Amino acid sequence: MESLLYVGLGGFCGANARYLLSLWSNEFLTPRFGDFPYGTLLVNVLGSLGLAVFGAWFSARTGLSTQLQWLIGVGFFGAFTTFSTFANESINLASGVGIGQMLLNLLLNNAGCLLAVALGLWLGQRLFGLGG
Repeated sequence: MESLLYVGLGGFCGANARYLLSLWSNEFLTPRFGDFPYGTLLVNVLGSLGLAVFGAWFSARTGLSTQLQWLIGVGFFGAFTTFSTFANESINLASGVGIGQMLLNLLLNNAGCLLAVALGLWLGQRLFGLGG
């Protein structure tokens, strides 16, 4: 039961952070660069980077509470990133503006997230003294 409380609190914060970043991207990026799911792309890439750095930091430390991992790793980053929204927006792009925009969204999210994790692990190795 304790884990549910930590995951729930982290999820509350992560979901609200995602919502605020999406609002900002709609107000700032869409008028400048056109209609595209920038918010989802940003949260997925930043969340992938953040989770990788957090994971590296967490593994480099001993004696950290499992509750911290539940709160940040599972709760915050689990709610901050969103695969379901990404999938729905991709389908909407295909049926709306076309397959090209959908493919661009697929490429940017997948490549961006994979590169962000690689960067996060690299940063974690440098910052927290992990092997490599």
